[in-house]
Amino acid sequence: MRVLLSTIGSRGDVQPLVALALRLRALGQEVRVCAPPDFRDWIDTLGIPFTPSGPEVRQTATSSAPVARAQPSPEQLRQLAESTVATQFVTVTAAAQGCDILVAGGYLQIATRSVAEQMGIPYVWAGYCPIALPSPHHAPPPLSLRGGTPSDGTADNRMLWAQDARRWNDTFGAVLNAHRASAGLASVTDVRSHIFTDKPWLAADPTLGPWPDPADRDVLQTGAWILPDQRPLSPELETFLDAGEPPVYFGFGSIRAPQDLSQVMIQAARALGHRAIVSRGWASLSLVDGEPDCLSIGDVNQQALFKRVAAVVHHGGAGTTTAAARAGAPQVVIPQVYDQHYWAQRIDHLKIGTGHPPVPPTVDSLAAALSHALQPDVATRAQFIADAVRTDGTNTAAQRLMAADSQSSF
Repeated sequence: MRVLLSTIGSRGDVQPLVALALRLRALGQEVRVCAPPDFRDWIDTLGIPFTPSGPEVRQTATSSAPVARAQPSPEQLRQLAESTVATQFVTVTAAAQGCDILVAGGYLQIATRSVAEQMGIPYVWAGYCPIALPSPHHAPPPLSLRGGTPSDGTADNRMLWAQDARRWNDTFGAVLNAHRASAGLASVTDVRSHIFTDKPWLAADPTLGPWPDPADRDVLQTGAWILPDQRPLSPELETFLDAGEPPVYFGFGSIRAPQDLSQVMIQAARALGHRAIVSRGWASLSLVDGEPDCLSIGDVNQQALFKRVAAVVHHGGAGTTTAAARAGAPQVVIPQVYDQHYWAQRIDHLKIGTGHPPVPPTVDSLAAALSHALQPDVATRAQFIADAVRTDGTNTAAQRLMAADSQSSF
């Protein structure tokens, strides 16, 4: 079986598909990955055939604070949608040649199902967070492109999902159907449902991010797609860890960071008498001085590091949330966009840390959140939840793909 795994987005969108790719390959299947060009070098080192799609996404990360910007005009949104969809039709079609099945990961794979239809092969869509899927039990995630904020819970969820569907249609409907018409395919009346299908997969841990309706058999929750990491920690990092009590880890991954975040993080840790490890990430976070109680690091084996820190302070990406939970590390989540608000709420609900309000933190607000996360009962609870986090998500998904012999099997 030859499988194409396609996505657009940051590392949080790409890494789960790479994890599934490696599991499929270990089971004797052929795999290809289609993703933004930022990840070519990394995926090449894994020996996975790679097709770049779209522009680099790293340019969207900046060390400056998110500021109020003029919202895109309808014409700008139209141009962006046209460019995105046109690029996908070209790159996904090229990458999918000779494949038996297409798997789309994330939320902006507008063209992939149409390509699968053209080729007459099965298509699977997988999301990484329950809140991305329509349900009367929760509101849609806020969309950063439109400056959205989380729902306050007063509006009817069904109404909010209907509005969300209209946004999908308004943004992508015309350009998607123009390409489908050129390919001899029927038009689509509900873009979101077309992309997600009526039997979506949910690649999230059922303890951390459960599907809210256990009786709903149309959503397949496989568990998170976790990429095994055997890389050793650097000698410098090992020395730092061994030099004192477990430090606090701070990282914002591949998204932008609030202004002066490094200074706020380090001062908050020092206010509580803790050392700090600052992950530079795509926002290029840096240390504020040369004191020996702080260390700056680049890409690291989080699975190994998080087991040796006092707490993990992060942006609330699904991958980092899962890695910290699996390691049993208390968390402070500082959400900014999309599903990060959901993960902050889940950390609160599970009592394994604290969700910071979705605003740039101050030293006082971050110190207060971190102080709560460092309480002994939170650490105990985090260790308990760690034992419940599943690690077989990629195997579940791979076995399901291998067992399928038609699109109806999904």
